[in-house]
Amino acid sequence: MKQHNYVATITWTGNRGSGTDHYKNYERSHRISIDGKAEIEGSSDPAFLGDPSKHNPEELLLASLSSCHMLWYLHFCSVNKIIVEEYIDHATAIMLEEENGKGRFKEVTLNPSVRVKDSTMIAQAIELHKKASEYCFIANSVNFPVLHTPNVSISTSS
Repeated sequence: MKQHNYVATITWTGNRGSGTDHYKNYERSHRISIDGKAEIEGSSDPAFLGDPSKHNPEELLLASLSSCHMLWYLHFCSVNKIIVEEYIDHATAIMLEEENGKGRFKEVTLNPSVRVKDSTMIAQAIELHKKASEYCFIANSVNFPVLHTPNVSISTSS
């Protein structure tokens, strides 16, 4: 088995001068840095006093699941001679928060809309979403269901 290692640096940038002396006195802002890549400005969800203009961890987890699925899907389409001309996913997630503040994701639903070159590719293009789901590293690492409602159509440029 191959092992892959990843490194990220998360730096809290929300100290307003008094540190964490009170729950409402500090920002949840932080910077996500990975060598050689653009930095991501993050915060918590606005429901938890975060900055709504910055990405939050919950959104990034949803984006990771969606992009991992998409990359595997495009790979399998390419290998199987399915010509994808457009792919967009309007992914959704449901997170539950308990009274004591603990939370967990209940489920994620990927809603990919795919346009393929011609109608002979539609059936297999739909089927390959299942295979992509089986191979997605991120989906295989979470303890909640990752559902799929794919829509595959013929490209209008055909």
